[in-house]
Amino acid sequence: MREILCFGDSNTWGYDPVTRQRFPGNVRWTGVLQAALGQGFRVIEEGLNGRTTVWEDPVEGDKMGKRHLLPCLESQAPLDLVILLLGTNDTKKRYSAPATDIAAGVGVLLDIVARSAAGREGKAPPVLVMAPAPLTKLTELDQMFEGGVEKSRALAPLYAELAKARGCPFFDAGTVIRCSDLDGIHLEAAAHRALGEAVAREVKKILRA
Repeated sequence: MREILCFGDSNTWGYDPVTRQRFPGNVRWTGVLQAALGQGFRVIEEGLNGRTTVWEDPVEGDKMGKRHLLPCLESQAPLDLVILLLGTNDTKKRYSAPATDIAAGVGVLLDIVARSAAGREGKAPPVLVMAPAPLTKLTELDQMFEGGVEKSRALAPLYAELAKARGCPFFDAGTVIRCSDLDGIHLEAAAHRALGEAVAREVKKILRA
């Protein structure tokens, strides 16, 4: 059984911008990924609304990926692959983080995985670095994410450079999906399906399945 940990934010959790509830498991991109990979794989969802890479949220509380990642790795070990899809929440105005610092935050998470023994035979598991789709037209969250659209557009090339330097595979979610115009941040059902199917192709290449 190949074990894959998907570590992300509300778009991995499955927030529906239409209903403002959670999509059913088979609609979320992680569920689509599981169905596309089929038997022999187990996709582990670890999505949290508001999760950041390394920033402490002064308003919503415990959202720091840096603190959550190692316990998740250890509790789910042994893992064949870790998929990181974070950075959207880091563009919030409250963090005042430039795009370069957001990418550096992903680098901190890669360091945590690299130092872990959460892969097979006590080794570190490989990581697929994913850049989130850029924000689109912000609606009720426009003040919270002020300046975030521009930052989000800068993330993919920075993540690609980071992944290359670390020897990690990279995938830009923005090449296959776009955020919903309902709030500019979250993914609608069709985007979840497209993303899950695209990630499945990447996973098969990485694991040569």
